[in-house]
Amino acid sequence: MDKFVIQGGTKLSGEVTISGAKNALLALMPATILAPGKYTLDNTPDLRDVKTMSQLLETMGLSVSLSGKRLHIDSSTVNKFEAPYEQVKKMRASIYVLGPLLARYGEARVSLPGGCAWGPRPVNYHIEGMKKLGADIKIEHGYIFAKAKRLKGARISFDIPSVGATGNLLMAAVLADGGTLIDNAAMEPEINQLAQFLKKMGAKIHGIGTKRLDIEGVDELKPVHAATIPDRIEAGTFLVAGAITGGTITLKNCIPDHLSAVLSKLEQAGCTITIERSSITLQAPSKLGPVDVTTDVYPGFPTDMQAQWIALMCKAKGTSVITDSIFVDRFKHVPELNRLGARVEVEDNIAVVRGNGKLKGAKVMSTDLRASASLILAGLIAEGKTEVLRVYHIDRGYEMIEKKLGQLGAKIERVQTDEY
Repeated sequence: MDKFVIQGGTKLSGEVTISGAKNALLALMPATILAPGKYTLDNTPDLRDVKTMSQLLETMGLSVSLSGKRLHIDSSTVNKFEAPYEQVKKMRASIYVLGPLLARYGEARVSLPGGCAWGPRPVNYHIEGMKKLGADIKIEHGYIFAKAKRLKGARISFDIPSVGATGNLLMAAVLADGGTLIDNAAMEPEINQLAQFLKKMGAKIHGIGTKRLDIEGVDELKPVHAATIPDRIEAGTFLVAGAITGGTITLKNCIPDHLSAVLSKLEQAGCTITIERSSITLQAPSKLGPVDVTTDVYPGFPTDMQAQWIALMCKAKGTSVITDSIFVDRFKHVPELNRLGARVEVEDNIAVVRGNGKLKGAKVMSTDLRASASLILAGLIAEGKTEVLRVYHIDRGYEMIEKKLGQLGAKIERVQTDEY
């Protein structure tokens, strides 16, 4: 076990380079199952989730290796169509292999997924969508058993845009017989990159970047090279780090358009934002103002930034209200923030933050990926020493966060511990 030990009170300043997007890469990797051959994926972050997906693909016979920032995948040796519980329990994104396996090989046995220790995130959209494409699906003993001689195009409409289901069904539909229409599709940048990746492989997809994806199935695809887009959630987290410490920081290798909602809220809080083609500079105000936030599907404020925003509002002078319209129970970080002296009350899917800017160091425990980020952010301004336990959560989605924060002047170190 590792933990982070943070000495609060330092203003951050300098430049930080944003890594490749975890959520984009975790869709691109299983997409390689769709066409046998050798792929290279550049701008690959060194993350636990990437290792988990690599191990999962290797159990199915693929060859996966990371050389620097380049990920090499050879999918010409697939010999198993199962995603076992031992791998899938570590990460929900593992269900992404369902669509490619069904589309390419006509069968799949995929364990029901695990991942962050919060909230029910059902996979019914994935399953019902595959059924509409003609798959015969049974759920037994914690596994999804799916078969189809060849998937057939269909019209699929989501009640709520689902990123995971949109990606999975998109990968399934590109090799289906006939046309598929996905209505109310997710529009997240990570889904757009997946669609562009598939199109580069030879898929016929129209409406990329909109809520309506029109796919015409093809008989075969080909391997390609691509580079993973920058991680907008990592970028947003570092912007909040600059704001919460009263600093001035510049993000390199980012796509400002992907962060429009977050940047708008930071400006409302009093931050000065300067945007260039692939960089963002944030200058924090002398006093942060309270800003209400309601999470929404892209291009709205991301639910993956909700925990970080609550931490920021603990520094603001006044009361703010944060509503999570995506996940109603994603507030396990709040009791830990309150241990540091925050004043946050939660009822249903609404958190009320009475900011006072006065936090004191304590020992806290992270429960999921973004909760970990919020506790680190709070530790950066807490008086004295803060210890954040269970940092394996943060390693799932942030590449060397302690080193990047250290480059900006934060007093943070990773130490081994026997505490859990």
